[in-house]
Amino acid sequence: MLQTGSGQYTRQLLDALPNVAPEFQLELVTPTTHQRGDLAKVAFEQIHFPRAAQRMNANLAFVPYWAPPLQTAVPVITTIHDVIPIALSNYRGGPHHRAYAALVRASAGNAAAVITDSEHSKNDITRLLPVLASSITVVPLAARSEYTPAIPDEDTQRVYERYQLPERYVLYLGNFDPRKNIETLLQVMVWCGESIGAEQPLVINGTPETPVTTSSGERVTLQHMVDTLDVADVVRLIGRVAEEDKPALYANARVFLLPSRYEGFGLPALEAMACGTPVIGSNASSIPEVVGNAGILVDPDDARRMAGAVIALCDEDDYHARMRQRSLMRAAQYSWQRTALETASVFRKVAQAVKR
Repeated sequence: MLQTGSGQYTRQLLDALPNVAPEFQLELVTPTTHQRGDLAKVAFEQIHFPRAAQRMNANLAFVPYWAPPLQTAVPVITTIHDVIPIALSNYRGGPHHRAYAALVRASAGNAAAVITDSEHSKNDITRLLPVLASSITVVPLAARSEYTPAIPDEDTQRVYERYQLPERYVLYLGNFDPRKNIETLLQVMVWCGESIGAEQPLVINGTPETPVTTSSGERVTLQHMVDTLDVADVVRLIGRVAEEDKPALYANARVFLLPSRYEGFGLPALEAMACGTPVIGSNASSIPEVVGNAGILVDPDDARRMAGAVIALCDEDDYHARMRQRSLMRAAQYSWQRTALETASVFRKVAQAVKR
């Protein structure tokens, strides 16, 4: 569980909370190793977890993702990072997924408090779930301490050799869901590839066989999309990226591109900024909240304007230096200590309400 997004979030909080809220004794409840599959997952969330909390005589139960138990004797605080499976029609899946989403929708309304990552997610939660805005607290995420411009030389050398990187490059790190807008990502290179050329290609953490979705909804491979747009000379597909290599990849990139149409937070943008890499992103969903004026935000369908921003940041050193400084200053506003402090404040508020 701790390798997933919500798992990493849990790990960071478990590390930071004892330092900022020593009055709370934390106990981790996890599924047993033999519990697998959808039914076991629901059984853990709805039966085993609340029973464990009650056996422990816990004062509060904290669920670090969007599936609190429907009934529990212990007040529950839940973190709902986003509501993508409900908000976006092409993420709703089959009958089992829709039934699970319905269960989550019902149980979310019983939470004593809800934490979410952004104002955008808060608005979606109040619009799509039976949760009052007054019970929701926005607590932003943070980049881990490894995301820094001070990358050891040996890490930089390893990453350049492992992924056969050019000296300078534009970067995309992320998944390839339809909301990630991969076609626009590649169209950026249609407009600026001739200017920045193969010397500063777009580096993508995908393989030729990676499935992607076109603007018309067709499922094709990433290589097919690259070939169709005729950008093979200015795009490098480097395959799966190891977690320990990401900071060096960010820090050595000239620009980070994030044309996503929908993010609950937009952590890759923050990770890039923490490494001193300017972000060119979409002005959609939560991305403006994270990037602020430290990056360049463009309509997610405007590949031409994104390309213009890429050219400017790649060619103008003074402009790049100013945006790099803005990025570092913006990223410094976020930390896991801040996230833990604001999370602990929610815990205290609920605990005090229970005592009344």
